[in-house]
Amino acid sequence: MAHHDSASGATRPVPPLSRAIFAARWLQLPLYIGLIVAMGIYVIQFWKEMVHLIHIVAAKDISETEIMLGVLGLIDVVMIANLLIMVIIGGYETFVSRMYLESHRDQPEWLSHVNASVLKVKLATAIIGISSIHLLKTFINAAHLEEKQMLWQVIIHVTFLFSAIAIAAADRVLGIKYHEEQRA
Repeated sequence: MAHHDSASGATRPVPPLSRAIFAARWLQLPLYIGLIVAMGIYVIQFWKEMVHLIHIVAAKDISETEIMLGVLGLIDVVMIANLLIMVIIGGYETFVSRMYLESHRDQPEWLSHVNASVLKVKLATAIIGISSIHLLKTFINAAHLEEKQMLWQVIIHVTFLFSAIAIAAADRVLGIKYHEEQRA
């Protein structure tokens, strides 16, 4: 492996330690494979919840609230699966290796401009979405829950919101600073 030195125009060899450190990114591969397995588990969970909901609806007359809670459970599983896809594809592309999907007709739109900053913001907003679904389920089921439990869920949700705002603001400030330094 060689490195092109733009100052002198020469190509120099990459030191072995640098090569080893760079190659260490491949140690993440088993982690991404594990997340793919977790995705499979969520697919199974989705179908279990779907079959359960169908059986309940077919077996007895249930309320709209019970159906809504079942549907929100399905949406929750889908949103977690979407979060997993973002981490698997975005993380692999950003931290391990290019996937070269530019010409693939099914390439997700967001993948064309993914980097660590974009991935952080997307993950934060996905977590807020998942938290929102949980909070909605809590409020729908409020009659069966303690006030203290509901209060903690609201506090946690608001914490997620402020964290996402802070991440997005920091990313914006750092992005502006980076672009100003590139122009100078």
